[in-house]
Amino acid sequence: MDGTPLKPLPENWNRALVVVAHPDDMEFGAAAAVARWTGQGKEVVYCLVTSGEAGIDGMDPERAGPLREEEQRESCRVVGVDRVEFLRLPDGVLEYGVALRRRIAEVVRRQRPDVVITNNFRDTWDDATNLNQADHIAVGRATLDAARDAGNRWIYPEQLVDGLAPWPGVVAVWAAASPGSRHAVDVTDTFDAGVASLRAHQAYLEGLGWADFDPDAFLRGNARAVGERAGVELASSFEVLPLRWGGTDD
Repeated sequence: MDGTPLKPLPENWNRALVVVAHPDDMEFGAAAAVARWTGQGKEVVYCLVTSGEAGIDGMDPERAGPLREEEQRESCRVVGVDRVEFLRLPDGVLEYGVALRRRIAEVVRRQRPDVVITNNFRDTWDDATNLNQADHIAVGRATLDAARDAGNRWIYPEQLVDGLAPWPGVVAVWAAASPGSRHAVDVTDTFDAGVASLRAHQAYLEGLGWADFDPDAFLRGNARAVGERAGVELASSFEVLPLRWGGTDD
């Protein structure tokens, strides 16, 4: 992680849609930011593309999927989110393309957010040696494109029935924990909620088999490093990808 100062993330919005591949994706660093925003009265809705059913080696996917969905709902409750949708696409084998863009664009059109939040979809994380996971890359890229697709009535026009209309209102897509991050949000006051939201993924964390893994220590170390660049105690970083001129990249 370089030492370039990070700018404050814009907060002049009311509604956000989070689109990530798996349960736990937001909780490994960005959930405390969500807690800050819901505490401000903003509305945040989650869309999970998979149920994370392939994420626990010692548990059959038919059991793991429903369990991980329940853990995600509890994790969301901790940070003030009560609307969670699962697309239930197959975990681990997601492919970037029109089919995935279509599914996400439909969610954007229904939820009508001001900003869309996804996970890092670059090839690596900050150290440039730790490779990103394929589902993260596919979902992040598809989310960026789907946020633009949603505003064009001639793309997936079959969706525009029963009152569903194009939604050109997405100002920007934000990618959490991206190595291209130039913005950050102060999570000092909501950090504990972020830790609690990660702890809610108990079965998944146990299934990882990481000896002595401490969610507080892990998240605090990352948040402190970002906070140093943002001039606060603890922070979460985001890459801002504007979708139109003036798209919150200030």
